[in-house]
Amino acid sequence: MYKLIACDLDETLLNTDKEICARNIAAIKRAEREYGVRFVPATGRGYTCIDNVLHTLGVYDAEQEYTISNNGGVVTENKNYRKLSFHELPYEIAERLFAFGIEQDVCIQVFTAEDVYAFHLNEDERSWLFSFKPDSIVCEETSLAFLKGTPITKILFQNTGIPYLHTLADQLHALTDQRVAVSFSSNRYLELNPYGVDKGLGLRDLCEHLQIDLSETIAIGDNFNDVGMLREAGLSAAVANAVPEIKEMCDYVCTADHNEGAVAEVIERFIFV
Repeated sequence: MYKLIACDLDETLLNTDKEICARNIAAIKRAEREYGVRFVPATGRGYTCIDNVLHTLGVYDAEQEYTISNNGGVVTENKNYRKLSFHELPYEIAERLFAFGIEQDVCIQVFTAEDVYAFHLNEDERSWLFSFKPDSIVCEETSLAFLKGTPITKILFQNTGIPYLHTLADQLHALTDQRVAVSFSSNRYLELNPYGVDKGLGLRDLCEHLQIDLSETIAIGDNFNDVGMLREAGLSAAVANAVPEIKEMCDYVCTADHNEGAVAEVIERFIFV
């Protein structure tokens, strides 16, 4: 019997309007109420960037409700954002990544424990960023020196040209001596975490805290930054709009996409039995 569902947000739980459809909400609440199954958002966003999602799910600032954020770099109990695990990007690596990114055709976002600092921000990305993090800090600095001593969890490069981001990723492996975890999301982001950090680590950290075996978990996702948790979970599921490589690795592929209640489809298929 499954006890926990770890679910990606963008392009998985959230539809194109960045909302959770009624079918998903009903299934999640029934799974918790009638089957005792925990539902845990597992996102690349920072844990202070999903308040609207937690409000919709009715678990904002709630005890014994949890979030995996920053691509697994941080696991929190929702009550008072209590950190259960926190994996920091070494400053010298962050500085090197930033110095490289500032010379490229990318928007840059630097995630600290609670804030998001944005550089080279274009209007499209500004609209998206401020839709979920209204207090994001737009910067003109060309150095990260002002953040030295502040724990950094993740750096993100944004460009809608995925092939271009792949060329940058290849360069970054050499630049950091393989000391950074590289992943892609939303067909516009190159995500850079501490080496060894991914959503799989976040899922392991949370399961250890809750004393749940990984075989008793389900992971649902759509893109490459979900690979870690899809590999770790007892059951892996891809939404219909997932990239082909993710569909190929998963145990189950939904017929519904993120606009049609794919998360509910997984719950109905594997929990309501």
